Amino acid sequence: MAIRRITASFIAGAALLLAACNKEEDKPAPPALDPAEAATEALLKTGGNGDDWAAIGYGYDERRFSPLTDIDDSNVGTLGIAWYADLEDARGQEATPVVVDGTLYVSHAWSKVSAWDAATGRKLWSYDPEVAGETAVNACCDVVNRGVALWGDKLFVAALDGRLIALDRKTGTPIWSTQTTDKRRPYTITGAPRVANDMVLIGNGGAEFGVRGYVTAYDADTGKQRWRFYTTPNPDRRADNVASDEIFAARANATWSDKGEWKESGGGGTVWDAIVYDKDLDQVYIGVGNGNPWNHGTRSNGEGDNWFLSSIVALDAKTGVYKWHYQETPAETWDYTATQPIILAEQEVDGTPTKVLYHAPKNGFFFTIDRTTGKVVDAKPFVDGINWATGYDLTTGRPNENPAARFYKTGEPFIAIPGALGAHNWHPMSYNPATGLVYIPAQQIPQGYLADMNELDRRKVLGFNVGSSLTGTMMPDDEAAFRAAIAATTGRLVAFDPRTGKVAWGVDYPAAWNGGTMTTAGNLVFQGTSTGRFRAYAADTGKQLLDLDMQSGIVAAPSTFRVGGTQYVAFMTSKGGAFPLVAGVAGGVTRKVPNIPRLVVLKLGGEVELPPLPETATLAWNPPPQFGTAQQVATGKALYGRYCLVCHGDSAIGNGFTPDLRVSGTLVDADAWKSVVIDGALKDRGMVSFANVLKPDEADAIRAYVIDRSIWTKRTLPEASAPVGR
Repeated sequence: MAIRRITASFIAGAALLLAACNKEEDKPAPPALDPAEAATEALLKTGGNGDDWAAIGYGYDERRFSPLTDIDDSNVGTLGIAWYADLEDARGQEATPVVVDGTLYVSHAWSKVSAWDAATGRKLWSYDPEVAGETAVNACCDVVNRGVALWGDKLFVAALDGRLIALDRKTGTPIWSTQTTDKRRPYTITGAPRVANDMVLIGNGGAEFGVRGYVTAYDADTGKQRWRFYTTPNPDRRADNVASDEIFAARANATWSDKGEWKESGGGGTVWDAIVYDKDLDQVYIGVGNGNPWNHGTRSNGEGDNWFLSSIVALDAKTGVYKWHYQETPAETWDYTATQPIILAEQEVDGTPTKVLYHAPKNGFFFTIDRTTGKVVDAKPFVDGINWATGYDLTTGRPNENPAARFYKTGEPFIAIPGALGAHNWHPMSYNPATGLVYIPAQQIPQGYLADMNELDRRKVLGFNVGSSLTGTMMPDDEAAFRAAIAATTGRLVAFDPRTGKVAWGVDYPAAWNGGTMTTAGNLVFQGTSTGRFRAYAADTGKQLLDLDMQSGIVAAPSTFRVGGTQYVAFMTSKGGAFPLVAGVAGGVTRKVPNIPRLVVLKLGGEVELPPLPETATLAWNPPPQFGTAQQVATGKALYGRYCLVCHGDSAIGNGFTPDLRVSGTLVDADAWKSVVIDGALKDRGMVSFANVLKPDEADAIRAYVIDRSIWTKRTLPEASAPVGR
């Protein structure tokens, strides 16, 4: 008993001494987690035995790797449908299903959330945050949502309009809601929140339009702000009384020129997806997006690296204070975001086991970064044809750039590989520790950049503000160019080995924008394709083992779980996101793939069949006579490129996702066209009024251009560009 008293006294005395030395001694200790929260934290830390898939990335490491082996490379070919559920919104479905205790949770378009019995498909509840339709005009890349986060008895979803919402995960009843963005600015949220240390972390989007990026941590119980880190400077150069103040004052402010448009735009740098918690180092890693405008010459007078654009930034998880960063694309100017998924792993570096993170951003290079120091370990291409840089100097960590890529310096157009949609976009990649390989949904989508702007390309209150000519890089009136665009736009599943810096194996796809990946201890990699197939490959060799027709495109990543001793695989189908909005004819074979929003769950021996495809009426393609003069058509082309292309496709060629304007019934009626474009008759569907940037005669010039496109494409390449129904 005496020993116990002495030991207790010693421990108490040591605790008091440590507290006295602690700079944060006045801060109250965080409350202990309740049993449900502690159980969630344990799942996120370890992943459990695979019965659950507790977060969109499986666990804190976001490897999207399951230890389950019931489905493996010997029997995966017998997978079939266990159940499916049709969804109401034919927009992009990008979320990964989350499963805990036999309940499947998934968010879908317009930030809606639903819960199902994971084994039977019985719907348990649904929640609609009722986002206003006109919010869509601020969403660069569709009204998507990439997933939910669970913490104890709560479920968190971030709504497109900037709200972070806590729901009771058993009933779907709202518990609290907080507005995380300034509603006067064109912010949106499409990414999934993450939860750690009893805090919910969320970023935002809107960099194309002009906002200032940041990530915020909120108390999971109350929704109150704990800390915030801005990723671009305050335009006034003053402190914001937030976690990022010190690093901006000390170093980051100096990397932004005082002679740049960023002071008006906010600089961009939105954290619209990648947010990862490191349980080993108690750090948060954020992937930071592109600048606004994209053009570094306009944004920052061509001066400075512009911290923290296109960077991985490490923050103290409890305070949000800066620890280190690595800028993958200094002075970013091509929309090369670093918001692509981040994976935490361990790897030998110079013979020493090292905590690293893996990252395959838009710019085409695969990065291995030391998580403790932020030093880049390796940077190697994971796709072919990269032409903006030849590689990286690992001593300085900087790319060896092609001078021609800085189009704002040369004054010449530059066709970049990759383009703004990236060699890898938001689609999740996965890591299998047994093979040591990372499975990347890669693609090739070239893009032209041109700094020769006119007044139309200057900053406006609607539309993308990228600081370069959107109209000047549209497709020319040339059949060969259109066919070349189709041939050049492809996809690939890449199995990349970070230890060697080389591609171990790959699978080529005829089109871009294929789904995210998931891998398992059964030596499997799963991926859906933009052409409507759901496939499984051997993780070690890439041999195809499963190929199911899912009737619709697949862009989301799957998850896997076990209920009642049965392993299931779940995923969502749809078309959607940035590529089908803008691609035009470059969508290739995907243009004719149906858009069916659906949740599908597979199991070995599943025998449920999908219903027959709905009959799709062939769209009548009868262009009305051209009413406009050559000058009106030219004016309409410029205005279309500035305001319409990013939702209705290059050359007005639709993708079966948003309306193909070439067959719009309003083309023949100037008043009907005006009612939509100027009067906002369809604002509830996301098509707001453009009256604050267009005059009625300018809107009619766009109509003249669309008629011209309808006539030209039907005459020149009807089989490749025929309008398809939604």
